[in-house]
Amino acid sequence: MTEPPAVTSPDTAVSLEFAELASGERIARAAAALERNGIRPLLAATGADARGLVRSLLADGAEVYNNTSQTLEAIGVADDIERSGRYQPLRLRLYRMDREMQRREMRTLAAAPDYVVGSVHALTEDGSLLIASASGSQLGPLVSGAGHAILVIGAQKIVSDVATGMRRIYEYCYPLEDARARRAYGVPSGGEQHPHHQQGDHRRPGHRDHRQRAPRLLITLK
Repeated sequence: MTEPPAVTSPDTAVSLEFAELASGERIARAAAALERNGIRPLLAATGADARGLVRSLLADGAEVYNNTSQTLEAIGVADDIERSGRYQPLRLRLYRMDREMQRREMRTLAAAPDYVVGSVHALTEDGSLLIASASGSQLGPLVSGAGHAILVIGAQKIVSDVATGMRRIYEYCYPLEDARARRAYGVPSGGEQHPHHQQGDHRRPGHRDHRQRAPRLLITLK
């Protein structure tokens, strides 16, 4: 992950200020704030290093639910979870289940996995995590449902405060996700998003972050 993430569609209008990688000083401040908030930060210099860290944190044979994430796909973590054979990938199991006959079981599996691996849309320098979800289904496991939470966070996601984090969601993340949903599914992204602001959950360590030449991936695990 040596370059800022590319805009996925030239027709998508976004605030490119939110694609810029944070400096080493800002990464250090955010990491220290996470530590104070009870979240253990781990640094990785490259996407490959971050991928290796996630592997080292996941127990073989564990039930793992990976949230939809461009970051996880880009560095190969999603592929590791779903295709390596080391884990029980819940996302693939859910795809095979009958939504009518097994709805309750599906909710239980998605809500309380052994591990949830995902990302956030913004991380403030004082250690707050901001996540937006069209349905809200990603929030429960990350906040309290999963046994362990691992978050992979690029340095471009570090912002000064919550207000700027909300701007990043609405001016950068949502336009890109809407464009992706239209290409993939032919429909816009969920119109009513559910932003969630979490100030240092003491039950969760695990987060990762990107940056140019300094350590660029912060990981958070429980």
